[in-house]
Amino acid sequence: MDKTTPNNDSAVKDYIASLDDEQSVKDCLVLVEMMQRISGHEPKMWNVGTIGFDTYHYKYDSGREGDGHIIGFYPRKGKITVYLMDGTARYSGLLAKLGKHTTTGYCLYIKRLSDIELPILEQIVQQSYEYIKSQDGHIHRILWQTEK
Repeated sequence: MDKTTPNNDSAVKDYIASLDDEQSVKDCLVLVEMMQRISGHEPKMWNVGTIGFDTYHYKYDSGREGDGHIIGFYPRKGKITVYLMDGTARYSGLLAKLGKHTTTGYCLYIKRLSDIELPILEQIVQQSYEYIKSQDGHIHRILWQTEK
């Protein structure tokens, strides 16, 4: 399956229910509620395990283009990846207050929601969502490589 195409045939609830760990299920349900409230959109499965909300279109100078989720997360064994499509560098001040986490370009890794300050995560996700929406639905560069 193409990673940039939402899989509407997969049920988010079924996917979450299939997770091995009860705490992961609980954390996922909290994130679904939060991201659905922020975006106003129902969750969709985007690939093997990414749960995404709302969409934007990207077209880079290289000619590569597609659609992606504006906010989303991927529950993996032992960690949850929260995707910030505008990059993590923009949130260094808030991330310093978040609690136990790690980051890469546009990924925020958390073991459990109990390891972090949930209101801070919500602020970060809200701001990321609003920033991507402010781009008029189109992204023309890889934001996490250019925004500091």
